[in-house]
Amino acid sequence: METTFNLKHTIDQIVKEKGIDKAIVTEALEQAVLTAANKKFRNTRDLEAHYNEDIGEVELFEFVTVVEEVQDSYKEIDLEEAREIDPDVEIGDSLGMKLDASGYTRIAAQTAKQVIIQRVREAERETIFNEFQDRLGELINGVVRRYERGDLVIDLGRAEAVLSHKEQVPREVYRQGDRVKALILDIRMTTKGPQIILSRAHPGMLAKLFEAEVPEIAEGIVEIKGVVREPGSRSKIAVYSNDSDVDPVGACVGMRGSRVQNVVSELRGEKIDIIPWSEDMARFVCNTLAPAVVSKVYVDEENRAMEIIVADDQLSLAIGKRGQNVRLAAKLTGWRIDIKSETRAAEAELLQYASFDGTAAEEAAEEEAAGEESSAAAETAAEEQAEE
Repeated sequence: METTFNLKHTIDQIVKEKGIDKAIVTEALEQAVLTAANKKFRNTRDLEAHYNEDIGEVELFEFVTVVEEVQDSYKEIDLEEAREIDPDVEIGDSLGMKLDASGYTRIAAQTAKQVIIQRVREAERETIFNEFQDRLGELINGVVRRYERGDLVIDLGRAEAVLSHKEQVPREVYRQGDRVKALILDIRMTTKGPQIILSRAHPGMLAKLFEAEVPEIAEGIVEIKGVVREPGSRSKIAVYSNDSDVDPVGACVGMRGSRVQNVVSELRGEKIDIIPWSEDMARFVCNTLAPAVVSKVYVDEENRAMEIIVADDQLSLAIGKRGQNVRLAAKLTGWRIDIKSETRAAEAELLQYASFDGTAAEEAAEEEAAGEESSAAAETAAEEQAEE
């Protein structure tokens, strides 16, 4: 009775503590009992083990085939003896006989420990993998445990994750015990178990932060059309409203900038440009270059390129520090953007006009010379004809 109680208690404890399916634990116990019995009988018997939940025991059965004349006493039984056990059996039937499994259960309680631990570990790995596979693209909180070759190992509670060096934001520094929020970027099953990859540098991190801060995004009223980042420095996010009464930029900024400020704070001061998306690509490109004011736009649809003309005092603002503003704008829109000041554009236009004007003059001179040559040739031909 004590063994039964311990067995049920062991199963319930493992299921509760590890969160593993009860069937996996009972299967491991059945396998342990079967292994112990087969070892004793040197694999000469046809045995099966089944956990009986009603009595809390693993029952062991030996199966033999009913025959007229026994050739293999380990796997066969004659009809007369078989009918003492089951009066209805016939030749060729398989007869199952219950064996005393108490000894094997005690052995199993010891030898099954490693089997159960292994199966539990495998089940835990599979459970964790499936759980996080369904959560790809979500934000998650964790605690920094340690650094490994520049990568951060993050404790997520039931599992550990890796925030690799390339997925960290430049200049962000963490210490052991610090709390960190990151995007679940990927999960891979390795020989050591599931490897969860996190990111704070991915554009999806910014999108999810806004989704958490802005109810209109979570509800689908405001859509995020695109996000580009230079992590730790500057980002651009294009938003669009499906409701004409809702300003998408205003919804993201929030009252007195509270919503966007929460996002900026989480990203440690990263500058964020919130841009109204437009189907009109020229207008959208102009929006992405804000706060610079655009004077003229020349669109080359075939090559997906635009030439943007801005006032001289707006040029550095449009291009941005080390070209960052125009680089992010091009990345967000998917168009090649060439920015020129009004002065430079005017000079280029004059140069082009002068080049065109000079070419026209040359062509006129050539035509005049050709005309003179034709006239001279005609006169010479007339004189030669007169002489003849």
